[in-house]
Amino acid sequence: MKTAPITTVRICALLLGALIACCPPPAARADAAGSIYKVGVAHRRFIPRGPYDWRRAKIHALLTTVWYPAVATAREKPRWLGGTRDRFAGAGDAAPEAALAPAPTRFPLIVISHGTGGSAAAMAWLGTRLAAHGFIAAAVNHPGNNALEPYTPQGFTLWWLRAKDLSVVIDGMLRDHRFGPRIDARRIGAAGFSLGGYTMIEIAGGRTSPAIFAFCGRHPQSRSCTSPPEFPHLVSEALSLLKTSPRYRAEIRGASVSYRDPRVRAVFAIAPALGAVFPPEGLARISIPVEIVAGSADRVEPVAPNARYFAAHIRGSRLILFPGAGHYTFFATCTPRARRKQPQLCADGPGIDRHRMHERAADLAVKFFAVHLK
Repeated sequence: MKTAPITTVRICALLLGALIACCPPPAARADAAGSIYKVGVAHRRFIPRGPYDWRRAKIHALLTTVWYPAVATAREKPRWLGGTRDRFAGAGDAAPEAALAPAPTRFPLIVISHGTGGSAAAMAWLGTRLAAHGFIAAAVNHPGNNALEPYTPQGFTLWWLRAKDLSVVIDGMLRDHRFGPRIDARRIGAAGFSLGGYTMIEIAGGRTSPAIFAFCGRHPQSRSCTSPPEFPHLVSEALSLLKTSPRYRAEIRGASVSYRDPRVRAVFAIAPALGAVFPPEGLARISIPVEIVAGSADRVEPVAPNARYFAAHIRGSRLILFPGAGHYTFFATCTPRARRKQPQLCADGPGIDRHRMHERAADLAVKFFAVHLK
């Protein structure tokens, strides 16, 4: 290929520099290719039409946090888990109820699923980054399994219903008077952390086997049947329900049903959990793009039976490992006080900068969805 003479190149550079100096681009203009929007935040309360399995939760609504591209004049403020007085972890910078950015006319939508016992706000590190790059991101609090209300055994064990929660949130966002007209319904994706990563496999078309419940009934001490630290008596309570509650047994039978939402065109799973509940044939049905991110030092949901297992059995999937990162590296960035009080949740291994890991993982998500939600 011929190259332009050096004088021509210099002239073009001078003209381009003059153009930029006279007419600078808007300060907060953005798209998935790299420029940045200001971030707005809003809250929604979605209630599905007809009967719904609330998993014995007290709150009968899907409380959802929405991050979105905002106008350039929006004033972002730091937000916190635990409130401003008892700050536990950061929840990103965002402008409450700011006006949406005027262009483009429609944005892609990403629905987000939090980890076991966590919350929508704990996924702000991902939601705000997506919004800054031109996506509307909606994170739901899953009933009976979130930090805003008492935990329930059903909320912690009827995992597959989380995918249904995300489908309801998609319904609600598309009908929303403010966000609905600004969402491109042809470009919808999903992302989730830990049990939210499991949720990605479900909504993508994977099918859970209920055999794990019979197995845990016979081998309650197995590592696959260990209660999570957020709910230390979960296994014993769930096994008791299996013996005493016909309703719970009927709910368990719903595990092998497909919760695929065809509107979701790509999923991003972060440190996904519960690989053991998916037989290979249950993963072979997945045909949409799947990207998996995990930490090589994850001791909560070890890579081999989870992230690597999913990658090995989901056709065309991609696995990216972060060397030295643990499971909760992908939780919110804790305050110094929280790190002292809850090191298991807040402390990382040597050389791991949680904030930088969040940036790296979120940028991977931005690139992944930019490619697959064209």
